[in-house]
Amino acid sequence: MSKMMKEIGIGIVPVLLIFLAFLGVNVIPILFVCALGVTLFYVIRNRGGAGIAAGGGDRKSKSRTPSFLTFEEIGGQDRAKKELVEALDFLIKHEEIKKLGIRPLKGLLLTGPPGTGKTLMAKAAAHYTNSVYLAASGSEFVEMYVGVGASRVRDMFKEARTKATKEGKNSAIIFIDEIDVIGGKRDGGQQREYDQTLNQLLTEMDGIHTNDAPRILIIAATNRKEMLDSALLRPGRFDRHIEVDLPDKKGRLAILDIHAKNKPLADGVSLEKVADQTFGFSGAQLEGVLNEAAIYALREDKTAIEQTHLASAIDKVMMGERTDKEAAAGEKERVAYHELGHAIIAELVRPGSVSQVTVSPRGKALGYVRHNPPGDKYLYTKSYIEEQIMIALGGAAAEEIIYGGRSTGSRNDFEQALSMVRNMMDSGLTSLGIIDRDMVTKEELMKENTAILDGLMERTKAMLSVQRKVFEQAFDVLMNEEVISGETFRALFGASVSESA
Repeated sequence: MSKMMKEIGIGIVPVLLIFLAFLGVNVIPILFVCALGVTLFYVIRNRGGAGIAAGGGDRKSKSRTPSFLTFEEIGGQDRAKKELVEALDFLIKHEEIKKLGIRPLKGLLLTGPPGTGKTLMAKAAAHYTNSVYLAASGSEFVEMYVGVGASRVRDMFKEARTKATKEGKNSAIIFIDEIDVIGGKRDGGQQREYDQTLNQLLTEMDGIHTNDAPRILIIAATNRKEMLDSALLRPGRFDRHIEVDLPDKKGRLAILDIHAKNKPLADGVSLEKVADQTFGFSGAQLEGVLNEAAIYALREDKTAIEQTHLASAIDKVMMGERTDKEAAAGEKERVAYHELGHAIIAELVRPGSVSQVTVSPRGKALGYVRHNPPGDKYLYTKSYIEEQIMIALGGAAAEEIIYGGRSTGSRNDFEQALSMVRNMMDSGLTSLGIIDRDMVTKEELMKENTAILDGLMERTKAMLSVQRKVFEQAFDVLMNEEVISGETFRALFGASVSESA
């Protein structure tokens, strides 16, 4: 029918224009308006409706149910997976929950840092429920043309219903990544494009009737939950907020096991050791560690990944690739003393914590000390934070002792120390007591900050001053080999302490 109407239109329009020209009407403006209208129609269709409608090539490929991904293939998120599966059961066991008067959920919000597996969990949810899966990013809905975003939202919901009906499925899952782009807090104005898009999304979610088939579930992801509008977060829209956080040691080991399945590991390789050394890593970073380790093995023409490759991969993911910077001899010596200052203080306040000391440039760092994390730790005492600050100040303190002054190499160390002091203040662990930062003058904060850092710097310098023998022995080894393992450093440290005694 539409094809016939198009052919009729193509035949009538030229005849009408010729007739108007015969009557003496200037048809040039009419031709211009028609050309502009046709151009806008195709631009909007290609960039808007067609991007999400069934005819869009890219969107069509994104809407296929990812049958290859299951929850078992996602490691390190047991609590989040359990909570998500419970919510999905409401979608599957529709008749059972109806008897108890439970209202099925309309929306699930996945929050957490980047790389923790929010998108993977949405795909696994579609497989678990045997649902049609449509995916979109929040940025895809915002255009310079007013109304395009709202139109895309309408098309997306229409597409979900149509596709589920066509495939004979009872449900559809719509996944919106980076929802904070269109779901940000509104300031009262209704003329902005993303405000209209958000309003349309709210309207569509209100229009989801949970008893109708096919049933639609919205899963959204963001790492900036605090930016979202309260209208999105209320019950009846995004009913469940599931935290997809950084994995603990058990979770990191599970993730490493999953990604190591297709990689040959040498005998004696311990993924548990890697899990110990990667506190704070996301799932994406852990996958990157194994991938980079395999690349290191390839460079050395090895047939299996060794523990040294994994150690180098951890350093690369944390700090970047090793660079070809060649520092002058005097500068390299200063870097060596600086890093030894960090390492000596670390061993004094937390024995066994040093994993490696190196003066090989990596990323923007001319040298660094890698520490063994003291297990997964989420609560910190005042003494623990002070020890961490002393470790950060150790490099600058060593430079003052050896050279009588500091260098710009301590900049990042001081930034870490200042951040930890702020944490102490906000936690009520300073002499100021429990405070609201906005209710204390800047002078008081600076006075307390200076007192804490100056006091800890004096303690750090006093501890390093009696370790001259450690500096001398470790310095020669570090300058010759550029890298000292934690075991070697502790052996030198212990021998120097024994001689001093």
